[in-house]
Amino acid sequence: MRVHFISDLHLSADRPALTGLFERYLAGPARTAEQLYILGDLLEYWCGDDDTDDPLARRLCGALKDLSASGCQVSFMAGNRDLLIGPAFAERAGFTLLPEPTLIELDGQPTLLCHGDSLCTDDVAYQAYRTQVRDPVWQQGFLAQPLEARKHFVQGLRMKSEAAKSGKAADIMDVNADAVAGLLRAHAYPRLIHGHTHRPATHHLTVDGHACERWVLADWHDDQGEVLIWDGDRLLRQILR
Repeated sequence: MRVHFISDLHLSADRPALTGLFERYLAGPARTAEQLYILGDLLEYWCGDDDTDDPLARRLCGALKDLSASGCQVSFMAGNRDLLIGPAFAERAGFTLLPEPTLIELDGQPTLLCHGDSLCTDDVAYQAYRTQVRDPVWQQGFLAQPLEARKHFVQGLRMKSEAAKSGKAADIMDVNADAVAGLLRAHAYPRLIHGHTHRPATHHLTVDGHACERWVLADWHDDQGEVLIWDGDRLLRQILR
């Protein structure tokens, strides 16, 4: 079984080259896979599924639905940027929404999937924000606001986020080793695949005497993307240009 994993594309209307790269991937390499897992931050931001007139969203949903119709099953797990993608968007895009974390098997090998931001526990301020915006009551209240007001709020939030990151130590924006160990322990020591940190690497670690692997997905750029591929025997990284 051939399976693809991607995350952290951060697609937006002001990055057409990146959108084009993703569309070429969907029309080409992705069609060699039986399953595609998108592990969050497909979009730079999303303010709610009622934004049915957004040109980029319409374009992406069409391309993703075409891939699904070709025989590749597509699954999506929300990231921190696009956590408001819901059932209506999923239906338009032809993909399945996944809870976080999700445990799958790759030809019999247990593999745990998550976006990755929940593991960055050293960033206390971010974790407090994460708890707030993932609260269903908060989301209900936010989505009740007019769409334009939501977009204005998110634009301001993006600017504050970039400013905050510039003042933080790099280490606190990476995963916490104890958080990783706890997650692996809770799921019987599987392989872990996640994104979010923009630090692509393969980590070999031992948790309670069990040998484990942590595969970190790469973020995408205007001129380059990366896909993690399960080829039926092992995981490989493929660069896209």
